[in-house]
Amino acid sequence: MGAVNIKKLAFELNLSAATVSRALRDSHEISRETKIRVHEMAKKLNYEPNPFASSLRKQKSKTIAVIVPEIANNFFSLAINGIEEVARERDYHVLIYQTHESSEIEASFLMRLLSGRVDGILISLACENVDKEQLKKISDQLPVVFFDRVHDDIEGVKITTDDYESAYNAVQHLIENGCKKIGYLLALNTLSTGKNRLRGYLDALKDNAFPDDKELIMESGANGDENYSLIKKLITEQKPDGILSSIEELAMPCYYACKELQLNIPNDLKLISFSNLAHAELLNPSLTTINQPAFEIGMEAAGILFKIFNKRWYEPNETIILKSNLIKRESTRGSF
Repeated sequence: MGAVNIKKLAFELNLSAATVSRALRDSHEISRETKIRVHEMAKKLNYEPNPFASSLRKQKSKTIAVIVPEIANNFFSLAINGIEEVARERDYHVLIYQTHESSEIEASFLMRLLSGRVDGILISLACENVDKEQLKKISDQLPVVFFDRVHDDIEGVKITTDDYESAYNAVQHLIENGCKKIGYLLALNTLSTGKNRLRGYLDALKDNAFPDDKELIMESGANGDENYSLIKKLITEQKPDGILSSIEELAMPCYYACKELQLNIPNDLKLISFSNLAHAELLNPSLTTINQPAFEIGMEAAGILFKIFNKRWYEPNETIILKSNLIKRESTRGSF
């Protein structure tokens, strides 16, 4: 049996499709008795309204797309929850697309979405090279809001966090707790997000008269195994007493490397990471984190997209910055 539509309901009730449609929309033109009949039959036949078909007259799909690098990441899970909460309040559906950090997959999704399937797009960019021309083409035809991972050279409304200040304050925290040689685990270096975090790290070292040592900066590899090897090499060869990780995926390999090298966190090496890990406080030792307001970022991004829909947003290149929170735990505890 195929999907039940309004025509099927109308046939079963011996009513016109227009009458059934009005009854389902609770129109004042339809009697209470007819509405009850229609709703009872709809329930009996498991009728589900089609959000695309029901909005054709308005030329709206009542659907938005969310494009993220990965869904398993705690930050993006929370951001999607925030987006969905705002969308639900406005009776909108959310389609989620995962790029797996591939700009090619990202580009494919964006081109598909130009077909009219969605009314607008919320996107956090993949860390590969960004196709600025394509993004401009998309934003000329659909409302687009960028969140978290953004690029300064691309025009559009952007919702991000205080990446520079967060990295700067994290390094300052390590220094205040006795660190003399601080390593940095670099990622997202093609995006403004990653560039701002690196700049915060470097400026904090400079302001504290630390030497500019590029050997202490490790650029992330292609996969988890390579990252583990690179981190182990950094710790073995450079012997940092503190590390700032720019993404949470690089924090856990530090724990494994220290265990293998028989180093104690925080006595031998203090560790801090940008992370929304729910179990950060359960690690041994608990991980000091720069906790981003992911849920709030999702809500803010979705809220702005709906303002654009309603023509209540007039700043085409606005950047909104939300504050992150440094949560101090055992991995950076000072010596007493």
